[in-house]
Amino acid sequence: MGLHVLQLFSFPSGDPSEFERLEPQDYAGLEHMQWFQSVGGYNTMNASRPQTVAVGLSDSPVALLAYSELFNSFGNGTSLVPLSTILTEVTVNWFANAAAGMSRSYFDNAREEAEPRGSDARTGVAVFADDFQTIKVFAERDNTNIVHWSRFEKGGHFAALEVPEVVAGDIRAFFA
Repeated sequence: MGLHVLQLFSFPSGDPSEFERLEPQDYAGLEHMQWFQSVGGYNTMNASRPQTVAVGLSDSPVALLAYSELFNSFGNGTSLVPLSTILTEVTVNWFANAAAGMSRSYFDNAREEAEPRGSDARTGVAVFADDFQTIKVFAERDNTNIVHWSRFEKGGHFAALEVPEVVAGDIRAFFA
């Protein structure tokens, strides 16, 4: 049936001709990507010392709440996640003692030996204004069957928690 994603990670290959087809919003997306990487401390921390992180998060609900500050700010104050939802997410993770699993996936992904590969699956992409900006030229190079592409002016990294009705509507539109 296909897949619908909120982020499709495709980056410049180094071929200068790729940049000939970029539009102004794509250049803005590249700038946003640099910012996105600058606040990626979670990736670095979890990819290098996930068990250390997990012990602290499993021992203290306050630490888990602090670790989850991205739900509230995402580094630039754009998050629209309601406080009640943040508290629910943190509570569920606390009671499930999920910190080790949350951290470990970054570690495993950082050590993946396989070459990244694209997809031929029927794909839908939703790009939200305050999230990683998937750039269509690069995404289409790596994924040959993108059949649905949406851009939204409202929503960010946690779009499913911030604007769930928009995400659900886009998924419905893709699979219709």
